Amino acid sequence: MAESFAYTVRTRQGKIVAGKMEADGESAVALRLRAKGLIPIQIDKAAKISAKTELHILPQRVKLRDMAIFARQFATMINAGLSLLRTLNILGEQTENPMLAKHILLVRDDVERGSSLSAAMSKYPKIFNPLFISMVKAGETGGQLDIVLERVANGFETDYKLRQKVKSAMTYPVVVAFIAVALVSVMLVFVVPTFANMFTGLGGTLPLPTKILLVLSEKSKILIPLFVFLSVGGAFAYKRAKQTSADARLFFDKAKLKVPVFGELFQKVAISRFARTLALLLKAGVPVLQALDIVSESTGNEVLARAAQDVKENVRRGESMAAPLERHEVFPPMVVQMISVGEDTGSVDAMLDKVADFYDQEVESTTESLTSLIEPVMIAVLGGIVGSMIIALYMPMFKIFDLVK
Repeated sequence: MAESFAYTVRTRQGKIVAGKMEADGESAVALRLRAKGLIPIQIDKAAKISAKTELHILPQRVKLRDMAIFARQFATMINAGLSLLRTLNILGEQTENPMLAKHILLVRDDVERGSSLSAAMSKYPKIFNPLFISMVKAGETGGQLDIVLERVANGFETDYKLRQKVKSAMTYPVVVAFIAVALVSVMLVFVVPTFANMFTGLGGTLPLPTKILLVLSEKSKILIPLFVFLSVGGAFAYKRAKQTSADARLFFDKAKLKVPVFGELFQKVAISRFARTLALLLKAGVPVLQALDIVSESTGNEVLARAAQDVKENVRRGESMAAPLERHEVFPPMVVQMISVGEDTGSVDAMLDKVADFYDQEVESTTESLTSLIEPVMIAVLGGIVGSMIIALYMPMFKIFDLVK
């Protein structure tokens, strides 16, 4: 597919001339220019404005869903016999995420210049994670790029499905909590003051719950903005701490695994991701020490990342993988024993796949049970909060007749 390129050349007379040309690639542009007796100085892809050009206020991110779709399409085209350059060109043109599309075309340009696919991807670690790069490198080395890309696509799709299941389980309580906060704020700001004026006119002593509600209403103009500020500030501080401090990540991830109800779900997701990622890398022929390094970076949980590093040090000393896992409570005995059996039989990758499949099913059943359990509980909590406020408002009404007399 021909594209537009901007070039700068030197003529035989020594003049510098700029222009544009349609060609299939930079090398084709250079050949045409030299055929005309011109010396290429610089050749760049011309900026083009298309229907895909958008105004983005927030910085663009490449999500797991984008990478899953990209990996599946990549694997499908390579398996169908398309050349690598043609595949990258098509993917760069049709990928919906602008940032990912841009980097696919940059990778294509590097490959066109003679770079390997893995080396080209490694220039953009924020887009292509170490797992993807290592798998591609192993596929190139073993001449099985199509098979490896298929495995990567399967891995990304499974990981995406897991995350969606967790999100579906957590969406309901988050939405109900937001509604509860909104209702309480509306009542404190608009409803309670109306009753407060009425109570003041009647006189008498108010019940304690009503007094507390009136005080909260009077301070609501300060409390609500303070609550919003602390929530936003806390979320920002949490994100910042997890990005910059390994100790903070370890603290928060340990706490996440101990959260009532959801802690077990987070643990199962983390173990599934750990096992599946390690299995993918070992099947592709990535050396075990390098594979454990990649797992520690991509597991998404500092507790399991530390466990992977512990296993790595054990393997470096010539010992087993299973032994250090026993020292980490996050790994149930079943996982440790299956990995131990895999080491004894020389099929660690197969055992890890079975562990991942088992915990995938566990995540699915856990999310279904959580959804059915949380729905009535959250409705009861929301009703309790609003109901208690209404009762507190109407408690003085029972004394109105006494005050009127």
